[in-house]
Amino acid sequence: MIDGQTLQEMLIGAAAVVEKHKQQINELNVFPVPDGDTGTNMSLTLNTAAAELRKLRGATLTKVADTAASAMLRGARGNSGVILSLLLRGISKSLKGMEGCDGAQFALALQSGVAAAYKAVMKPTEGTILTVARVSAEDATAAAEADSSFESVLAAAYDSATDALALTVHQNPVLEKAGVVDAGGKGWVYVLEAMLAVCRGEKIEAASSAAAVKDQADFTDFDTEDITFAYDTVFIVRKAKEDIDLSPLRRYLDTIGDSIVIGEDDEAFKVHVHTNIPGAALMRAQKYGTLELAKIENMQMQHDDLAAGRKARSTDDLEEDEEEAPKSVAAPEKKYGVVAVCAGQGLADVFRELGADNIIEGGQTMNPSTQDILEKINATPSEVVFVFPNNKNIIMAAEQTVPLTEKKVVVIPSKTVPQGISALLMFDPDANEEDIVATMKMAMQHVTTIQVTYAARDSDFDGHDIHAGEYLALYGSSLFGSDTNVESLLAGLADKLKAEGSEFITVYYGADISEAQASAAAAIFTDRCPDAEVSVINGGQPVYYYLISAESQ
Repeated sequence: MIDGQTLQEMLIGAAAVVEKHKQQINELNVFPVPDGDTGTNMSLTLNTAAAELRKLRGATLTKVADTAASAMLRGARGNSGVILSLLLRGISKSLKGMEGCDGAQFALALQSGVAAAYKAVMKPTEGTILTVARVSAEDATAAAEADSSFESVLAAAYDSATDALALTVHQNPVLEKAGVVDAGGKGWVYVLEAMLAVCRGEKIEAASSAAAVKDQADFTDFDTEDITFAYDTVFIVRKAKEDIDLSPLRRYLDTIGDSIVIGEDDEAFKVHVHTNIPGAALMRAQKYGTLELAKIENMQMQHDDLAAGRKARSTDDLEEDEEEAPKSVAAPEKKYGVVAVCAGQGLADVFRELGADNIIEGGQTMNPSTQDILEKINATPSEVVFVFPNNKNIIMAAEQTVPLTEKKVVVIPSKTVPQGISALLMFDPDANEEDIVATMKMAMQHVTTIQVTYAARDSDFDGHDIHAGEYLALYGSSLFGSDTNVESLLAGLADKLKAEGSEFITVYYGADISEAQASAAAAIFTDRCPDAEVSVINGGQPVYYYLISAESQ
């Protein structure tokens, strides 16, 4: 029988063991593509829980399990990390209300964890961590019938997992081709080994390799043509309400990608998917709540790096760079400075040309944190820093920086990129602060922003019958309409701008639009608005095919 303290020590021990062996796990990783980060993902996931567990004192079994499960959901990374968090979430639910747990109860908890993990994975594949966990849970249940002591059942689970892991090399064609066992399964064996060692009061040691397999996969055996979906996409969404059915989201993601895993608790859910259109996955998920965090990595580039013997590029590298970067506040070299938020190299270039000192990459589906904004403010060499959020969902985060820095921060409440550009065009560094702010805010009032994107789902909104995949236009804050033909939609927008008397129209085209398509779009506005001055600029923004700024004097 174990109590909360023992479970707490077991999970902290598991985090330590996986951390110690994360590189070995990384080198085994080949499924579904050789992105080489399974060990790192599992280690970060477990360490998120360990950090929270170390804060507990005298906690009950239920409290320990709940704390670990909640922390792991938010800290989970990658497919393996999400599955690991799901296993613990199922265990946590099974242990709820218990003061102690014997072997038979723990075996049932393992079964519950496996069921939760299988339920969340769209297309479970044999020869993965799911297989290793399932077999270990089944054998633990069988062992509990003969001896229900906790140590005996956990030992059976560990032995079974070790045997199941050795078989994974033959259960999956990708693993067999590489001659390695499943990386996630290996991580789960380490988790069970650590828990068993703590249970026995033993010193935790590294697991020995039971299978005659390679120490590292040969990544040159794989061709990037085998990677159907290039972007490894992971994100967390805070639920709009507790009882949300995520099965429609799972079905949608299955139409645009694979390797789908969705984990959830009462407050949030986490998605892992491989897809070629990560923006579509993010937009569809926002039907169910508010996007909190997102990570997108190009697996084809990671494959090429590994095949060439280089370290695979990862968003973890960005975090390391940020940690290593100096956090000091830049000394003022001028009175005023500017920080702007936008997504797309072309838009970033526009803001820089207008005088922005620092750019924060972000916007729709990519909201930067207060910390992200604060770091750019502190890096700006001025006494006063004007911040342009350029998105209504970023304004509050920007405002939170005001008391956190010695610099004076003035947030210009721009809700769109065109508003931000128009405001910055009016920036006069020789004027006083009050006049600058007043002039900028007035400039924003004279800008109409049009956003052309795609409909992520079927809906009936404000009298418009919208179908998934159609081009969709927002005129200001209102829905203009949707159409299967983007030229027809643009023509309707041009007619409206003509009726409104727009004199200056700027078309910023996105990353998915060619120069020829952008020229054709601009021609529509030129033909239908003959009295307006029409400009076209490569914005390079994701999600939105076109951002259109319309102004009149």
